[in-house]
Amino acid sequence: MVGPTRFMTLYACFELGIVDALRKEGGLTAAELGAAVGAKPDAVEQLLYLPLKEGFVARDEATGGYTLAALADVAETDLQRVLTFMGMIKTGMLRQLYYLPDSVSTGSVVGLKEFYGFEGTMFEAAAVVPEVRSAWGPLAQNETASVYPWFFRSFDVPDGARVLDVRGGNGLGAIMTCRLKGSPGLRVTTFEQPALEAECLRNFEAHGVAEQCSFVGGDVLQSLPGGFDVVLLKHFVDMYDKDDVLTILKNAHQALEPGGQIVVLAPVYPEDITDPDDLQADFFPAYILGCVVGRGGLQKLSTYRGWLQECGFEVTKVTAKDPADIPADAIINRVVICATKRG
Repeated sequence: MVGPTRFMTLYACFELGIVDALRKEGGLTAAELGAAVGAKPDAVEQLLYLPLKEGFVARDEATGGYTLAALADVAETDLQRVLTFMGMIKTGMLRQLYYLPDSVSTGSVVGLKEFYGFEGTMFEAAAVVPEVRSAWGPLAQNETASVYPWFFRSFDVPDGARVLDVRGGNGLGAIMTCRLKGSPGLRVTTFEQPALEAECLRNFEAHGVAEQCSFVGGDVLQSLPGGFDVVLLKHFVDMYDKDDVLTILKNAHQALEPGGQIVVLAPVYPEDITDPDDLQADFFPAYILGCVVGRGGLQKLSTYRGWLQECGFEVTKVTAKDPADIPADAIINRVVICATKRG
């Protein structure tokens, strides 16, 4: 009962500007805060009971003035990261999850259609629906900045290799491969929906890697181009059901030269799903099925190992992020799985 109410009460204090008003001037009464944010003093007072209870703000009983308590000690970078998540949860989750059963039944994100008239995934909606983009975009940028440097440190690319970045989006993965794994003769190909070709090629040109990078359009569930030494699968295998993941892995196997390497970046469930300290099962089933794509979901590392072996690979290395490098508010637990093509 209290999960949604706690979330929206706290987030409303930020959205209304109550926290910002107290950051500028402490000791404001409910009446003064109401005047500053355009709300009735009684309603402001009601909203502040929860932050008072949690110690986020404090109230002087003699004057009735409010000040920031624990919130005053939160670093600005930490606060903005959390607020980015909260904005995504409100816009991208609370409303869409009303339609979670419908999304599961249809295999599509019904909430996006109901609220925005959009049929597709959250990724696709973010490209054309401003409200979705404003909620999703900053989060995606933060995730990329946090994850990509660690990801590229987790595997080796042979000198002069041919690398295929599958579902490589706007080409950022290919660009970073050139920058972080560069060697004489290295060539990187972005494989993505044909509609993204022009944007990719512009990005390659703008970052000075057009000579090393190319684009191939297609559908990952149909086939992949061949002759590659390394295939990268980043950020997307959890967006497909088992049969589709097996198809993608088999297509990657065919795309690789003998002895070639596949590198998979994916969030994973713990092997002990009943671990009370791990919150991924609390979050990701509803998030992926009801808000993002309407299919797929996280798997255990042992499941990915089995699928890779089934598709002709031998797992050679698994890298998890150092817990010290993971923010305390993060739920997701990612791994990088490296495997070599057999046969």
